[in-house]
Amino acid sequence: MRLSLVLHQKTCRLDGRSNLAYLPMGTADVQRDQAAAAAETVALVLDEESPLPENASDVEELARRLRGHISQLGTVAPPRAPELLGAQQVASADVPGGYVPSRVHVVKLAEATRVLIAAVQVLGSAAPSKSTREWRGWKPRVALRGSVFAVAFALLVLAASVPRA
Repeated sequence: MRLSLVLHQKTCRLDGRSNLAYLPMGTADVQRDQAAAAAETVALVLDEESPLPENASDVEELARRLRGHISQLGTVAPPRAPELLGAQQVASADVPGGYVPSRVHVVKLAEATRVLIAAVQVLGSAAPSKSTREWRGWKPRVALRGSVFAVAFALLVLAASVPRA
């Protein structure tokens, strides 16, 4: 079995967000987005149904992606959190040579990333972003929409009535 990293690479950038629709989000949404992207990569490694990487390039790719997720999640995690320090320590080690040691290292990276994801999600659920919550439910009133339409229509009529030179 071969890991399908190629399809994921085509649709995701290095920062874990999709190329299809990027919209600026609040900090709580970014935390959820980063955590979701990291959880997908962790699932590639730790799910019982996922196959082991077949060659060294797959192992290097998974290790690079997991290190990237650890560094991204490190920006939103508490600075001296033990989960972050442990994940950074595992991420700083090079991928060892050999079939079994390299796969064990990737599994350790994935487990450290999973623990860091849990810590970031606890942090995100404890302090949701207030500014994004305020604007998410705001809709303009009907009177405001009507007045904007009336002004635009009046300007259109005025522009059409001006004689051309």
